[in-house]
Amino acid sequence: MSMGSNSTRRISVHQMLGGGPVADMLLWKKWCGGAVILTSTTALWYLFERADYNFLSFVANVLLLLVLILFVWAKSASLLNRPLPPLPDLEISEESVSIVADELRLWVNFALSIARDIAIGRNLKLFLQVALGLWISSFIGSFFNFLTLVYFGVLLSLSAPLVYDKYQDPIDEKLCVTHRYVQMQYRKLDENVLRKLPLPLNKEKKMQ
Repeated sequence: MSMGSNSTRRISVHQMLGGGPVADMLLWKKWCGGAVILTSTTALWYLFERADYNFLSFVANVLLLLVLILFVWAKSASLLNRPLPPLPDLEISEESVSIVADELRLWVNFALSIARDIAIGRNLKLFLQVALGLWISSFIGSFFNFLTLVYFGVLLSLSAPLVYDKYQDPIDEKLCVTHRYVQMQYRKLDENVLRKLPLPLNKEKKMQ
């Protein structure tokens, strides 16, 4: 009975990540894509962080090289009666813009709802969670710059799903223990400190 329940509730990491080509890349099922991402991000991080290469100069030089290659290719194709460079339609469709706008609207509305719950709803638990998250972000950001954080994020994206896929059961056990401990500490904080704070409530207005 227990084996059947474990098999039915267990969801693979590949399914958690969407089950598409992105999941294959993050789990190194298609190692070529992961290797390209890792190599390119490492090279960019080394150029900008260690070699002190300027980002604007890098973009300008890459675009200049690309334009030069396309120009020479087009000129040689017209002289030698060869096909022109196979460029797609260089334009952004309205569908792509609407998808990005809808996704951005969802995130903005989510952030505004959190701000409303904190400012108007006086949600102390949510306020503490947001404050703790921002403090941790500020603390980590004091040790690294933005580019290094992005590079570490890429490294975690290419390593954490693979490690979790191999050691899912012991990691889940540790996470459950940690979650229970955090809940227990929060209950103690709520009983000893938070409930004793003189917070203004609007119960009378809600009753009316």
